Amino acid sequence: MSDRLSVTVDGTAVEVPPGSTVLQAARAAGHPVPVLCFDDRLTPFGACRVCLVGVEGRDGGMDVIASCTTPARDGMVVHTREDRARRVAAAVVELVLSELPTPPAPHTELAAVAREFDLEPGALRWTGEQRAVRHDTRHPYLALQHELCISCGRCVRACDEIQGTFALTAVGRGFHAGIAAGIDEGFRDSACVSCGACADTCPTDAITELSLLDLATERAQAAAPNGAPA
Repeated sequence: MSDRLSVTVDGTAVEVPPGSTVLQAARAAGHPVPVLCFDDRLTPFGACRVCLVGVEGRDGGMDVIASCTTPARDGMVVHTREDRARRVAAAVVELVLSELPTPPAPHTELAAVAREFDLEPGALRWTGEQRAVRHDTRHPYLALQHELCISCGRCVRACDEIQGTFALTAVGRGFHAGIAAGIDEGFRDSACVSCGACADTCPTDAITELSLLDLATERAQAAAPNGAPA
């Protein structure tokens, strides 16, 4: 019995070890799939559904699956550009963007994913309630910009799995869901050890270094008319 699985991704045949996910097979084949809640360093979560792909079913149909959590199987045929999968994933990203009071910074992962789906933050189909701007700058090194949090869970899992500190918690429901440090007493008074794992994994800059937040604020004010606050 072979110790490798044969998978075909967008017409490219690739062999991967047993236990690999469809996402790993796609990457091995040179056909990357956009992700948002996924980080190679963390246990796959499968929450955002941005990594959807099509997989040919045994009955001849096409199944849409989350590639980051679905195990690859021998003989699997994957289509990373399957129309239905792309349409749903794009809608998810567009809804995420519609909740933000400002477009994501160009360097962020969220902005890169938006570009992958040709989404312009200023030309979305949906408009409605947006997150209120609220910053927690009580920590000496880190800032939490609540309005940029998309509840992907990466920061919480990085704090738990990489550092083992368990300083961050998912709070709230629905539109008002977000992240809090400790029992919402702020980073300074929580169990945070200032390792920066949360800021490093955040795809939106919702958690960032204070120095970077200050720099971004200065640049925004400089670009505003007459130097007015942005």
